Amino acid sequence: MSAVDAEGNAASLIFSLYGVFGSCVTCPETGVVLQNRSAYFSLDAAHPNRVEPGKVPLHTLIASLAFREHEGKERLWAALGCMGADGQPQIHLQAYVAMIDFGRDIQEALAMPRWLSGRFALGESRDTLHIESRFPRETIGELERRGHVLDRWGEWNELAGHAHGITIDPESGVRAGGFDPRSDGAATGY
Repeated sequence: MSAVDAEGNAASLIFSLYGVFGSCVTCPETGVVLQNRSAYFSLDAAHPNRVEPGKVPLHTLIASLAFREHEGKERLWAALGCMGADGQPQIHLQAYVAMIDFGRDIQEALAMPRWLSGRFALGESRDTLHIESRFPRETIGELERRGHVLDRWGEWNELAGHAHGITIDPESGVRAGGFDPRSDGAATGY
C-alpha cells in the first residue's frame, strides 16, 4: 500500500505474514496476525544472518520512496510497495525501469508483463526464469535458446507479485496512482 496526503507526506508499506499464517500469534487488541520473518535468521554463529541482539533479519520486504531533483531540491517522486517473496527487488526494478527509462506512467509500469528469476515453488531450480506469456514469443524463444530454464506463466500470474504505487508530478503536484491487475486492489484519490 502507498499513500500520499495533501501536504506531500508519503508512506509505502507491505503487510507480510511470511509463512502461511505468519507466527500463528494474533494480537488480541487488534486482531493482527504477527509475521515470522525471524525465520530468516540462522542459528549458525558464523553465518552473516545469525541471531544476535538488536539485529533485524535479512528479508525481502521492500517498500520504497523515490526522489528526483527538481529546481535544485530533492522532491518525492514515487511511493511504491510490492509483495512477492524474493521477487520484490525484481518487481521494483522492473517498475522503476519502465517509468524512468521508458516513460511509462505508474499504472502502465505495474501492468507490464513481468518476469522473476529464482525459486518460487518447492522443487524448482534456483535459476528458473518465470515469465508471463505477454512477452513477445520471439523474446521467450530467444531466452530458451540461450539456455534459460523457463517457467512459462499465463498472461497474468499472481505469483508475479502484487505492486501498488503513486507518483507525484514535480511541476503540478498531481498524484497518479497505480495498482497491480494481478491482484485485488485499486488506486483512489480525493
